[in-house]
Order: sequence, then C-alpha cells, then structure tokens
Amino acid sequence: MLIVAAYDIAISSPGGTKRLAQVAKLCERYGQRVQNSVFECVIDTMQFKQLQNEMLAIIHQDVDSVRYYNLGNHYESKVIHVGAKDVQNIESPIIL
Repeated sequence: MLIVAAYDIAISSPGGTKRLAQVAKLCERYGQRVQNSVFECVIDTMQFKQLQNEMLAIIHQDVDSVRYYNLGNHYESKVIHVGAKDVQNIESPIIL
C-alpha cells in the first residue's frame, strides 16, 4: 500500500532541529522524499505500524505533527504529479 507521510517539526523548540533530522532519516528508511517534508512509502501494514511507533518515539506531540495518508494498494491513479521535480517509481528496480 502507498502511505504518504507529511510532517511539521517545531525546529524553534528545544531539540527541534535534531528531531527534524531524525524524522527525515526515519522516513528515508521507509520511502522516497517527494517534497521537503513529504515522503511516499510503499509498505505493508506491519511496516506502517512500525513506522508509526518509531515516529512516536521521536516527535514531541505537543509541538510537532505528522499526517499519514493511506492511498491503499491501487494508488497509481490517485497520484497526479505536475511540475519540475522528477520522482522515480518507488516500486521499480534501482540500477546502480
């Protein structure tokens, strides 16, 4: 399933810059950055729960926020991209 994770970390709060870096690194483990604070993650239900739990261990819920959008398994027609940033198909093989 495709999960879109979007976050807003209060960098002006104590430890905010560190939390921002930790959240970005966590999201990079699960998916692909498509905007500054937005990631697309093709993951299963167990991985989604794990992502949520790891995120809760990092953020401060009183000042930070994370939104998850579950686009399901048939998401290809639900995502429309317009603009310059080229985003790779996250399910295609990566050739190095």
